[in-house]
Amino acid sequence: MGDDTLRIKATGIDHMVVHVEDVARAKRFYVDLLGMEVAHEHDGRVFLRCGQQQLGLFKARQPLDPSAGRDLNHVALQVESGSYEEVKAALEASGVAVSGRRGDPRCIYFRDPDGHQVQILAPRT
Repeated sequence: MGDDTLRIKATGIDHMVVHVEDVARAKRFYVDLLGMEVAHEHDGRVFLRCGQQQLGLFKARQPLDPSAGRDLNHVALQVESGSYEEVKAALEASGVAVSGRRGDPRCIYFRDPDGHQVQILAPRT
């Protein structure tokens, strides 16, 4: 074997999948609150567009335990605009409990309706 072996180089993430108890509820959360757009839906699964990537919402086959960490640790999202304070206030106004990361004024953490941790990186000012 020579050096003709293909070298694989990932150039981006096409999509990630999280398992949810209620696909419609999760879809509303990610579309209505976080501004994602439906890319396509089929068989009770929804793929949401987030920039060039997609987030798949799949119906969980068994009760979820997101704290177990076997499914996903967290999803980190970039947002188009808004200061840390504005993004935090918009989430809290929607009834979402948020927290930050000590020493990092851009990071906002919260949980989706199924308990998955989501992080928003507020734009750099």
